Amino acid sequence: MPDAVLAGVGGQGNVLSAKVLAETALRMGYDVKTSEVHGMAQRGGSVICMVRWGERVHSPLVPEGRAAFLLAFELLEGMRFLRYLSGEGTAIVNLYRLDPLPVLRGDAEYPQEALQVIRACAARTLEMDARAMAAEAGNPRAAGSVLLGALSVHLDFPQDAWREAIVSSVPSKAVEVNLRAFSAGAEYATAVNRPGRGGG
Repeated sequence: MPDAVLAGVGGQGNVLSAKVLAETALRMGYDVKTSEVHGMAQRGGSVICMVRWGERVHSPLVPEGRAAFLLAFELLEGMRFLRYLSGEGTAIVNLYRLDPLPVLRGDAEYPQEALQVIRACAARTLEMDARAMAAEAGNPRAAGSVLLGALSVHLDFPQDAWREAIVSSVPSKAVEVNLRAFSAGAEYATAVNRPGRGGG
C-alpha cells in the first residue's frame, strides 16, 4: 500500500494538495484515509498531511519509515519529516526556504545541510523550484500542483483522474493555473526521471 507524506508550512497549499491526491485515489476505486497535523495555528507553522490508499486502509496515520513518497514543500520541513520515508522511498523536493520564527528572531540558524540530509536519506530525490514553475504557470501559490504533477509520474493513476480531481477540489478561479502547474511538474519529472537520484 503506497503512503504519501506532504510536509510544509501554513499557506503553502499542502492541505489542498493532499485533498487532490486523496480524491485522485478515490476516483481509482481505492479505499483512502487522510490526516493532517498543524503546528503553530498561523501562517508559517508546520503542517504535515498524510494520504494512504489501498484495497483496505485501517488507519490514516503513516507509520515512521513506511511512506513511499515524501513531498517536501519546504526544505527544513522536508528534513524534519524524513523519518516517515521508507528506505526505498522517493522525496520530491521543492527547493524553497522559509525561515521559521526562531531563525527570524536570531535564536537559531537555518540548517544549511537540509537538502543534503534529504538526499542522503531518500533512495531517490526529485528536486525542483516548484514555486518558480508555478509562477510561470500563473501563480506561485500553485507550487503544490507542480509537486503533484511530479508525483503523478511515479504512480499509475491516469492523468485524466488527476485533472478531474484538481477541477473538483480547487476553487474554480484557480483551476486553470493549477492544471498548468500540474502539467509543468509532470513534464519536468518525466524529463529527469531516471534510475538513481533525479536532480533539479
